[in-house]
Amino acid sequence: MSEARRSGTQDAAGGAPTCCCARRGGGTEAVPPPPRAGRGTAFRWVALPGGRFLMGTSGAEGFAGDGEGPARPVTLSPFAVSAYAVTNAQFADFVRDTGYMTEAERFNWSYVFHALVPPESAARIARVPAEVPWWLPVPFAYWAQPEGPGTTVLDRSDHPVVHVSWNDAMAFCAWSGTRLLSEAEWEYAARGGLEGQLYPWGNALTPDGVHRCNIWQGTFPDHNTADDGFVGTAPVRAFAPNGYGLFNMAGNVWEWCRDVFSRDYHRVTADHDPLHEGPGDSRSMRGGSYLCHSSYCNRYRVAARTSNTAASSSGNIGFRVAALTLPFQGL
Repeated sequence: MSEARRSGTQDAAGGAPTCCCARRGGGTEAVPPPPRAGRGTAFRWVALPGGRFLMGTSGAEGFAGDGEGPARPVTLSPFAVSAYAVTNAQFADFVRDTGYMTEAERFNWSYVFHALVPPESAARIARVPAEVPWWLPVPFAYWAQPEGPGTTVLDRSDHPVVHVSWNDAMAFCAWSGTRLLSEAEWEYAARGGLEGQLYPWGNALTPDGVHRCNIWQGTFPDHNTADDGFVGTAPVRAFAPNGYGLFNMAGNVWEWCRDVFSRDYHRVTADHDPLHEGPGDSRSMRGGSYLCHSSYCNRYRVAARTSNTAASSSGNIGFRVAALTLPFQGL
């Protein structure tokens, strides 16, 4: 890759480097209706009291073009969140119960990071996204064969499901009786009770030399030393949880949120239970992924945010769920 690619291209609207994601335009020709409510699947819930916290950042470490600030006090109602992202095993329960086909399956392709694509699949791909050429549109890549034909999740049941669009995540929620988190809920949960810190555990990326998340080490996008132990996704309970007992709130996979993305989010949303609902097709994502690196996309910080179209899917996008109501059984 060229040095321009390593340092990050600039987006057209805000000047921030493009993220370690690729996107589809628009939606499918016909998005199917959500499946019926089903028997659901088991979640490990963590109840959070809500209340007032400082959301966003006004610091220089972030991307102003992403609308990470200004930092402001926000108040949230109590809610409960899954301790970890939805797993391949949980998503398999959903598919078995409903027969649901993801958008990646209906498009017949999804984006896979170039270093993870089997050579025989890579050799058949002629066109790649100009701004993010490390993403290959791999035919027949989807959640159950995440790197394309010949790959499987049978040995990754406890890894986060990937290649799920925002629409797919909403369908899962309709079936499981859950919902996506708002951006404010997500950041409150990620902070784990800390205020003004960069990461869910504090300001040091590797405190005492210990890796606390699954991100890129080395030179992006060509050489990953995998010092944290993982080249692709890690199990959802890898690494120590944050102060609220939540796992992998930084790195591993991007997590879809409910909100329609806006760079003006902190200027236009309410200070109590904020939620940005539109118009627009770009949906908010939080947390960064195993491809984030400080030289290109340091969006594994708790205040960082990015977006993708509701129909987009790739090998580093998943989601986490919240409970619909409180109180509820299972705490």
